[in-house]
Amino acid sequence: MTALSQLVWTSQIPLAMPVATFPGVALTGTTVRDLVQDAGKQSLTQLAFHRRFGTNVLMSCMDLSVEAEAFGAAVTFSDTEVPTVTGRFVSDEAGASSLRIPSIGKGRTQVYLDAVGRLVGMGKGVPVLAGMIGPFSLAGRLYGVSETLLATAAAPETIGGLLEKVTGFLLSYAAAFKSAGASGVIIAEPTAGLLSPRGMAAYSSPYVKRIIEGVEGDGFEVILHNCAAKTIHLEAVAASGAHIVHFGAPMDIPAALANLPRGMIVCGNLDPAGVFVQSTPAAIAQLTRNLIASTEGYGNFVISSGCDIPAATPLENLDAFFHEVSATKPRLK
Repeated sequence: MTALSQLVWTSQIPLAMPVATFPGVALTGTTVRDLVQDAGKQSLTQLAFHRRFGTNVLMSCMDLSVEAEAFGAAVTFSDTEVPTVTGRFVSDEAGASSLRIPSIGKGRTQVYLDAVGRLVGMGKGVPVLAGMIGPFSLAGRLYGVSETLLATAAAPETIGGLLEKVTGFLLSYAAAFKSAGASGVIIAEPTAGLLSPRGMAAYSSPYVKRIIEGVEGDGFEVILHNCAAKTIHLEAVAASGAHIVHFGAPMDIPAALANLPRGMIVCGNLDPAGVFVQSTPAAIAQLTRNLIASTEGYGNFVISSGCDIPAATPLENLDAFFHEVSATKPRLK
């Protein structure tokens, strides 16, 4: 059993594991731009967040532009918002065929490898989770999201070839995080949630499964994050082979717990903007209580945000969330 799974299964209350690095800028006086470009600032900001809230894990930033940028895609940066990929780097089958796979460490991939290594060194045994994009979502950032979705029907060979290339790169990237000492990696595959269940089963799950089978073991675990998936996708999500899944606001968490194997750990799914940024502390406390109550009897539930929490989130809102979770009555396993 990995360090993360052990935390989940032995905890007497639902484990709190929000995807939160960017709100730490309020504690260190840094910016989002600083965090995504400087390993030292990223790791120190996450450590400050960990000490402030007593988090159960340490995380690198969820930045879904890093891998596309390493391939050559253009990225726009901001002091307050996560980086975004701009334009299409691949526009046809010829471009996909000639796409060169970058070396691990190219561009800002090294920033994230270094940030994870620093967190491992300074975390005093706290599990460290790296973050990376999933295969279909990376293909979408290179080929264009709407174009990739359409191509699954109109040009499946092109998308299949692109997926082969990006999956090989992502497998190596995940292995590098494992070598850096991470306890696991969160693979963010949100674009796959826009596919039909059949499409997800064809164009996402097999490629995610290849990464999981290539790196899991020896204390290293993969968390599959899909903030767009719904209950109709549960079978396709399970086909990925992930033992820990992380869902966004569209997912019915009680339904996921009821329909997925009890041995799978299910995480989610308070909305990052609608709950953490825009709600009041009192409202957040109530929503946290409601979600915990709806999962009563499931020892495999981890309460989390549905996706990464924005930098603008008031710290008092996070206080309300963590306080409410800690006040939960011990649950029956």
